Amino acid sequence: MFSNSKAAVWNAIQVALQQAGFVVAEVNALDKVLGSYRQVTSTTAVKQDLVISAYKPNGGLEKRLSERGAAPESAWDFVQTHLRQLPVTKAKSGVLEMVVERDPRRIYDRMVAWFVRHDFPVPLSTEEFLDGLRNRYPERDGMVFLPEQVAEYDRKRAQAAQAPQMELFVSDERSAIDWLTDFLRKRPSTYQEVHPEFTTQVGAGWRKHEEKPELSALLADNFLRYDGNGDVPSQIHSYLSTNFRDLRGLEKDDARLKAKAKDRWFVPDPSKAKDLEQKRERALLKEFESYKSAPGRKLKEFRLEVLRAGFKTAWGAKDYKTIIGIAQKIPEDALQEDEKLLLWYDQALTRMEADA
Repeated sequence: MFSNSKAAVWNAIQVALQQAGFVVAEVNALDKVLGSYRQVTSTTAVKQDLVISAYKPNGGLEKRLSERGAAPESAWDFVQTHLRQLPVTKAKSGVLEMVVERDPRRIYDRMVAWFVRHDFPVPLSTEEFLDGLRNRYPERDGMVFLPEQVAEYDRKRAQAAQAPQMELFVSDERSAIDWLTDFLRKRPSTYQEVHPEFTTQVGAGWRKHEEKPELSALLADNFLRYDGNGDVPSQIHSYLSTNFRDLRGLEKDDARLKAKAKDRWFVPDPSKAKDLEQKRERALLKEFESYKSAPGRKLKEFRLEVLRAGFKTAWGAKDYKTIIGIAQKIPEDALQEDEKLLLWYDQALTRMEADA
């Protein structure tokens, strides 16, 4: 446990742990008054002492990685080991909580850090990894489990009054997308319905140098809108038939249902999500190229998602010079406060020094 209020310090500690061969399994906030812990989803706004739980993989994971190298099998080998180290359930005052580290994207981040730490290119793209995760492991309430763990979770879930809720703190584009995903999964909505709810989330906690995206752009890049043509998508059909009595029992092509469903945004199914992710990745990398060619030394405002995508691609190409060059264009505090960027940057520096 460490006591510090600066996010940069926490991220530096996490990166140092990863570089020493540890994998972060959980980050909790310590409530000194109550003497209890609660999980945190982000260290960008640290107001309490944090407790970082980490483990050092054994059972031959490192040996198998050195033998296989950057193969997809190495990624799934890591996931298998990592999921075994995470708590199956967490509860507070009898209420079931999300195990944040079981979120698919968080697992991907840990896998990426593992490969970067071992100086290997990341073997799977985000969409390939998320797609593979869905095909290989059972998922419950937005969390991924090993097959032998899921029965234990199901037992605890059956005893709980409601599903665990993710506590989302919107501070940048990625967390804004996560908030919208959570919102639209529960309640497919029109732009007019989402806008006031979203606006209340994007406030004082927004990162200083992070460019604020338009809601319309976030929706178009990451979600699907029903335009009234064809059958009503099952995601919208399920929501409307559950929440509107007069729409219950209607077929997906019923005119009344279609009228109510029109212009609602919803979370796409995995195959469509993969297509959107690939399209978005191409757009992010195109914008990264503009950052590289931007005149002047400093970027005052930027998109962290663009930097993360660009750094990851540059790492895969062993283009450490680009990572270091762009890192020097952004304010020091912005770099230090983002665990992912800091890891890419530190490892790029290490590689450049080793190759010198």
